[in-house]
Amino acid sequence: MDVKSTPSYLYWLFCQFELITCSYLMEPWEKVLFYSFNLAMLGLLLYTAYVCVAFHASSAFQLLCSFLGNPRENALSVVK
Repeated sequence: MDVKSTPSYLYWLFCQFELITCSYLMEPWEKVLFYSFNLAMLGLLLYTAYVCVAFHASSAFQLLCSFLGNPRENALSVVK
């Protein structure tokens, strides 16, 4: 892809988005509300995914470390 054609491609994608969501029919103030809501939802989704992925990766890493190493701590020491 050419660098010069990148802005025109992004504009084409935005036009496709407007056609799919029918937002080209909205008034300017409606577009602002619609895009603000969509961006807020996208931000919340990305933040939630980041937090959950980080939590699950940390848990998986701790579980892997407990399986692979640390021979001092085993099931018998937990029972005692």
